Amino acid sequence: MKILIVYPKVEETFWSFKHALKIVRRKAAFPPLGALTVAAMLPEHWEKKLVDMNVRNLKEDDITWADYVFISAMVAQQKSARDVVDRCKAAGIKTVGGGPLFFSYHSDFSDMDHIVVGEGEAILSQFIEDLENGKAEHFYHSSMHPPLEFSPVPEWDLIRFRDYVTMSIQYSRGCPYNCEFCDIIVMNGRVPRTKSNEQVLTELEVLYKKKWRGSVFIVDDNFIGNKKKVKGLLKEVILWQKEHKHPFSFFTEASVDLAEDEELMNLMVEAGFNKVFLGLETPAEESLKECGKKQNLKRSLSESVRIIQQHGLNVMGGFIIGFDNDPMDIFQRQVEFIQNNGVVTAMIGLLTALPGTRLYQRLQKEGRLLFKSSGNNTDVSGSLNFIPKMDREAILNGYQWVMDTLYSPEKYYERILNFLKYYQPRAKTKLLFSDVATFLRSFWYLGIWDQSGTRKYYWKLLKKALLNYRNALADVVTLAIYGYHFRKLFWSRSAIESFLEKSGRLPKKEGI
Repeated sequence: MKILIVYPKVEETFWSFKHALKIVRRKAAFPPLGALTVAAMLPEHWEKKLVDMNVRNLKEDDITWADYVFISAMVAQQKSARDVVDRCKAAGIKTVGGGPLFFSYHSDFSDMDHIVVGEGEAILSQFIEDLENGKAEHFYHSSMHPPLEFSPVPEWDLIRFRDYVTMSIQYSRGCPYNCEFCDIIVMNGRVPRTKSNEQVLTELEVLYKKKWRGSVFIVDDNFIGNKKKVKGLLKEVILWQKEHKHPFSFFTEASVDLAEDEELMNLMVEAGFNKVFLGLETPAEESLKECGKKQNLKRSLSESVRIIQQHGLNVMGGFIIGFDNDPMDIFQRQVEFIQNNGVVTAMIGLLTALPGTRLYQRLQKEGRLLFKSSGNNTDVSGSLNFIPKMDREAILNGYQWVMDTLYSPEKYYERILNFLKYYQPRAKTKLLFSDVATFLRSFWYLGIWDQSGTRKYYWKLLKKALLNYRNALADVVTLAIYGYHFRKLFWSRSAIESFLEKSGRLPKKEGI
């Protein structure tokens, strides 16, 4: 049997880093880890190909080669997934859907031949058996959360490593917390399940033998969900890194209570972690209580961020606007919190009700749901899919002001300097030739070629970094490149014109 696995195109989003990719000379930020893991679960005697549409176009010959096209997608890929399904139907090729998109919106894809909802380790074997016996059903569903001891090493041979900025592995699934808006526990449960230490080291060894060097993203829902187990893993990763001369740097997602555990922070840094994404959400305590984010209320959020930064981890933050309890000054407070605490990579989104979440169920009961989410919470037309307590226009206008302010060159580069005041880099990372090349290209793109009036901020930052923060230079260059992407993505036309006018690059508008 010939199986084509397709990973649809990711829309231009915060995490796509689309605009930064040309500086680092890569085609996509991350590989399709879920699709590669599913590929490893399929029978060895099946022929398999994979097309990541973020790396290359899906051709008609790819589709017609296959007996079945397996589509693995997230909610934010629904538009591209719909196009793939339509193309397969036109070519007479059968389709199979799996992943978060089909978990949440399977009714929108009823024209697919087969939909498999649930974790692959729990359900895929039954579907494969039925498919081989010619009796596969239209819909398969499992709510089981199986142990991960039988989860295979992803089938890395199906991609080209040089197309990607970073590689990915998974250590655990599930999160012990129950945040109202989060669909992680709906899909993966509240009891964190982990792979064995041996499994993780095997996966690292596979990447190492395939000559990958550099960044590895551990894609867990909450890497520190089981602190006792993760500390045991980190101790073994530390030894592995030493034996292999520190080929990898790591980053992951975690909960804010990381700041409560000094041993854990030290182990992460010693193992090679240099970044961590935290769901900070909001500086408004009433809104944190509303969404059940109790782990964010144990101490001052600012204090937690600074503790983690001072231990050598760059804090990336997720923030949300649109809670029922958001005060009218929430926009100013979000900006002040992010700026003052040096959370440079700040993903600010509008609150979105995803199917299956407690938030969705509550709003449904209250008759406040409006439409299905696009899956991109930075999309003002596809998020905030309910009737908010605050005036809707006030939220959307305030949100745009937040984005214009935070991602203006002045505020962004100022935020990097604020971050450097607290950050104490300690992780051992190997300087690669590609890092040097990227550093030199950043000179051209950000310091010479960029005609938007932002060059002076780049050179000012670089000068200060060389004089005062030399040990964080790699972080500085990375954040400057990120900023190029974020400005392209978030900075509105009116904000750009205002900035250019102030810098003397546009004539001043006449007063009305």
